[in-house]
Amino acid sequence: MKNKFAIIGLGQFGMTIAKTLSKKGAEVIAIDRDIDKVEHIKEFVSYAVSLDATDKQALLNQNIEDMDAVIIAIGEDFKSMILCANILTELSIKRIIGRVMGENERLILKKLGISEILSPEDEIGKSITNSLLNPNIVFSLELPDNFLIAEIKSPEKLCGEKLGEIKLREDFGLNLITILRGTTDSNNEINHNIFGIPSADTTINKDDILILFGESSDIKKFVEINS
Repeated sequence: MKNKFAIIGLGQFGMTIAKTLSKKGAEVIAIDRDIDKVEHIKEFVSYAVSLDATDKQALLNQNIEDMDAVIIAIGEDFKSMILCANILTELSIKRIIGRVMGENERLILKKLGISEILSPEDEIGKSITNSLLNPNIVFSLELPDNFLIAEIKSPEKLCGEKLGEIKLREDFGLNLITILRGTTDSNNEINHNIFGIPSADTTINKDDILILFGESSDIKKFVEINS
């Protein structure tokens, strides 16, 4: 049985989520007031409709209460987002995910009882900051309680070493999620593909990217010691 999702708001963020979910086989209803955006997305999703997401009856007419999750991606129109979020909570939607532009908006959504809140701009800003301060960090995602998922260029000191010899967990308190294995193509460009599940015998190569999970301070320590 397919998962059912409704995306309310078809800016760049909403469009991307709608298309990605559809590609992965989900049933997606895309909703926006702007008929041009609806026309653009309709060939990529199960169903697209132009309506006012602050109109409770209009949402009920789309069987919004049957969705596994509703993503509110209205964006800059914060008043409409709050009204929509309030309607969805009244309807006891199984799962509501809100996209905010700042901390004040986050606090208001939390007061409405919405716990899953996205702030892509904040996450991108934090990732860029980490990359600027630590050039070996390609990308990072901050998690609660000072934990971090980070993509790290394979440290020069560790190239040629086997994972079992590095003792990531014992010495640094880190877990390796996987490796993005770097290979050079015919144009002499480096491409990265998921290695899979590394073992203790997996060797770290020069162009690899390590995807690590752990506390921010431990990841920073690992990068500094091995750079």
